[in-house]
Amino acid sequence: MTISACVARARERLRAAGIPSEEAELDARLLAEHVLGWTTERFFSESDAPASAEFDARFTALVARREAREPFAYIVGRQEFWGLSFEVSAAVLIPRPETELIVESALSALHGVPAPLVADVGTGSGCLAIAIAIERAASIVATDVSDIALAMARRNAERLNVVDRIAFHRTDLLDGVDARFDLIVSNPPYVRAGDRAGLQPEVRREPDAALFAGEDGLDVIRRLLAAAVDRLKPGGRLMFEFGYGQDDAVAELISATTGLRMIGLRPDLQEIPRVAIAALA
Repeated sequence: MTISACVARARERLRAAGIPSEEAELDARLLAEHVLGWTTERFFSESDAPASAEFDARFTALVARREAREPFAYIVGRQEFWGLSFEVSAAVLIPRPETELIVESALSALHGVPAPLVADVGTGSGCLAIAIAIERAASIVATDVSDIALAMARRNAERLNVVDRIAFHRTDLLDGVDARFDLIVSNPPYVRAGDRAGLQPEVRREPDAALFAGEDGLDVIRRLLAAAVDRLKPGGRLMFEFGYGQDDAVAELISATTGLRMIGLRPDLQEIPRVAIAALA
């Protein structure tokens, strides 16, 4: 059997598992490229070659994991974010394109700020802290409650050559961090506890602590707002992601938090409000 025939067989297995057709086709090919260590160009030029027994065994094992709806990023152990490749595992939330809005907003806010101090709350893979560190000469404090996540974030920072500008702390939000920041960023958990059943099977494989935040999904955001009041410099900004349909509630929470003022809500490419920006009054 050729490599392309193996991939075609895998594609049908993934479709039968409920994965949308285009995604199944892409995942099957990318899993083959991952096993082979090939570029896409090489795959299309050489995939009519016979599949070795070693390839077939390794490829079939990975396809079975995807068939069971394990996220593709966890299977290959990496995810692209901000044009960078990040190590990921089931211990961290998978970085998503919409979260790049926070990076865009952060870079704009830090423009012209000399030697800014930034906090990334709930850093996970470290994608926000690292992307900002690469783009701006900032010192960053990255926090998380998970030792495993912090170790992974540190490895990502080392590989991307910014570990010297990021201090990693195991703590809840900013507890015990004795500093005031020009900017605080966060992609906190914001899924409603009752929404678990409606999530895609792949999303349900991600860490509960990175997804769920109480009955209305806003428990962590409430605490984040309070922490920001104590940890921002005068005029400093807070930026965080929130979920679909939470924009009105988030705006109300910011307005009700003494010391914070609303700057705005940024929409994603589908024009859905996605990132809140507030400032210390």
